[in-house]
Amino acid sequence: MIKVTPVILCGGSGTRLWPLSRAGFPKQFLSLTGKESLFQQAARRLVALAGDDIQVAMPLIVTGEEHRFLASEQLREAGIEMGAALLEPIGRNTAPALTLAALAAQANGEDPVLVVTPADQTVVNTTAFTLAMQQAIREADSGSVVILGITPDRPETGYGYIQAQDEGTEGVMTVQRFVEKPNAETAQQYINEGGYYWNAGMFVLKASAWLQALSAFRPDIANASEVAWRVKSQDKAFVRPGKAEFNAIPSESIDYAVMERCPDSNFPIKMVPLDAGWNDLGAWDAVWNVLPKDDQGNAHLGDVLSTDSRNTLVHASSRLVSLVGVEDLIVIETPDAVLVADKTRSQDVKHIVTQLQKTKREEHTLHRKVHRPWGWYDSIDEGGRFKVKRIQVKPKASLSLQKHHHRAEHWIVVKGTAEITNGDKTILLTENRSTYIPLGEVHRLSNPGTIPLEIIEVQSGSYLGEDDIVRFEDNYGRTKP
Repeated sequence: MIKVTPVILCGGSGTRLWPLSRAGFPKQFLSLTGKESLFQQAARRLVALAGDDIQVAMPLIVTGEEHRFLASEQLREAGIEMGAALLEPIGRNTAPALTLAALAAQANGEDPVLVVTPADQTVVNTTAFTLAMQQAIREADSGSVVILGITPDRPETGYGYIQAQDEGTEGVMTVQRFVEKPNAETAQQYINEGGYYWNAGMFVLKASAWLQALSAFRPDIANASEVAWRVKSQDKAFVRPGKAEFNAIPSESIDYAVMERCPDSNFPIKMVPLDAGWNDLGAWDAVWNVLPKDDQGNAHLGDVLSTDSRNTLVHASSRLVSLVGVEDLIVIETPDAVLVADKTRSQDVKHIVTQLQKTKREEHTLHRKVHRPWGWYDSIDEGGRFKVKRIQVKPKASLSLQKHHHRAEHWIVVKGTAEITNGDKTILLTENRSTYIPLGEVHRLSNPGTIPLEIIEVQSGSYLGEDDIVRFEDNYGRTKP
């Protein structure tokens, strides 16, 4: 029986899919092509790889500290149990991320085959995906380093390519070289010649094979990663490498650190072709490509009205969006930001994100509706010295025991039952009842019921920023030592 550990690389911010994708809620957690998020789809594909000779363990998730609750909650919603979440204190690219996963996979003395995929890709034909991955798993179990190569259907300039040669083993090829993203003429030449495949960033290899290859090609990354792993801490399923030690790891991709060095080395690399309707959804034009369209080529999601418009993508989140006589436009509407772009300029959305970062605008990081481990809040209005939020708390969940230096709060229950700690008193509030939290008072909001609790919070004070919170107790590890 071949033991397999799925590894989902769940970093990145998806800047070219702004304003839906933001630093605090990146594209892998969005539902862009169906009811489930890209991350949930990736996890579901990987746990379905089991076969008569393949046993699949719970997935390892490599993500950032700030996304740990999003990842764990989305897996819970999908009914998928998580093996562990390996939390990077800072992004150091994919080579250190995979090294953490390999060390974690070997922690119990085993040496499983790692099936490594990004969290933000789509696959139309899951049966073809499963068959190709199972073939790669069997090849990797013999010690090979295996990469999945996407059968190209057009001369694409946005992807790197793999040149591979048939070695006589059905479905398995030998990688000759990796080539960088080509210009249009070179990409067409690759299509005409054949033998070239898109590099999708999906890898299958034993944990020991990765660590040995990394030690041979980039011992600096291997050694620094092991140091960070040795001083790790663990809180239930959350595993944190040493922060200072991890920050000292050189930043490098899996491709540059190892894969591109494997051809003609002591670590031969194989490739399994994958023709399964793959897409990495790197920009809005790619999203338009995979969505169903009307007879005029329009892909519309949400409340949209259109007349005499063609080849447009509209994603309306909170209000009616109308189009009249336009072509090749992208319109993405959210409660606090609207993007209008020429479809051929989708890659340039990242320049807007850069401007948002430079001016320190919140629209770069957070949506108006912000998810938290206990539920969510939606900032529905604010002005001088006041802010109004709609807050939902999950059943049996609780916010931290906290206080604020600069604001007081009024709470009105609109659904469910609230248990409220206010100083030395604890009260229960039901629908249409309210209470007042004075400035500086220690307080807590909990939901003791079995249905979601919803309240309206009215803040008033001289400063209403989210950083005006002093936590004394917290169920989610957010108190400072």
